[in-house]
Amino acid sequence: MSGLLALLDDVAGIAKVAAASVDDVAAAAGKAGAKTAGVIIDDAAVTPKYVQGFAPARELPIIWRIARGSIFNKLVLLLPVAMLLANFAPWMITPLLMLGGSYLCFEGAEKIFHVLFPHGDKHIEQDMSIQDPGHLEEKKVKGAIKTDFILSAEIMTIALSAIEAPNVWMQAATLAVVGLGVTIAVYGSVALIVKMDDVGLFLANNSRTGIGRGLGRGLVRFMPVLLKILSIVGTAAMLWVGGSILVHGLEELGFGWLGHHIHDIAYAVGHSVPAGWTAVVEWIAKATMDGVLGLAWGMVLIPLTTKIILPLWSTVSGKPAAH
Repeated sequence: MSGLLALLDDVAGIAKVAAASVDDVAAAAGKAGAKTAGVIIDDAAVTPKYVQGFAPARELPIIWRIARGSIFNKLVLLLPVAMLLANFAPWMITPLLMLGGSYLCFEGAEKIFHVLFPHGDKHIEQDMSIQDPGHLEEKKVKGAIKTDFILSAEIMTIALSAIEAPNVWMQAATLAVVGLGVTIAVYGSVALIVKMDDVGLFLANNSRTGIGRGLGRGLVRFMPVLLKILSIVGTAAMLWVGGSILVHGLEELGFGWLGHHIHDIAYAVGHSVPAGWTAVVEWIAKATMDGVLGLAWGMVLIPLTTKIILPLWSTVSGKPAAH
């Protein structure tokens, strides 16, 4: 009996440790996930374009295929690499973060450049020329998963840099929770967004009350506005996150003067308003300066990428440059 009681006591002790570990993982995942907010917003804003033009019945299956690819990207491809970097080459994390931040700056700046200087997109024109819906769907899904890989790499790297775990297993578990949580948040939101107009159309045609039909028509009319808002917010988030990553990376590498100047200016702006608004205004000022820096760096990268890097990659790989 005493042996059984001792065993039960040990099991209870293990359960307590396991419960504490779960709480630690959840807390660390929440903290790390918050750091990736800007990239998540952009991911959610970018993804709906991949189902545009398809029959409503194919929208959710396409999103599910992309979500599965995203989970594979994060947990099978990126998680092992992240753990190897964290434990054997931690010095590479900051340069990789800055590389990912530069990519975000480039993408955000390119979107603004397209608005200021509209021109045709040969890749969109190629998609429109594809007559086979199955072939077009396959092409769209592969393109979405490829884009997701880049954004997922940035999310996982940002999360990794924010995780403070006592051991490698806790670190891996936290990163896996962040990866799954982000995927569910992004593609769950995308599924709601792309089906909202169908819900509105159903209400407009089938609701028994005038209020219901009016709500349905309102949803249908609001969806293009919502997608536009998401696109703007996503672009701003890319530039803000990209710029802040570059500033923080420079500080980590010993070049902290830019970050200090931004902090001092934001502090002065924040303390020029009534006390109740100080923190909010200071944050807005810092985020704005990070975003402007991200835009400036992205504009520098546009000709560098399109005229040098992509053609060089095309020559080396033997494949046509694609973006």
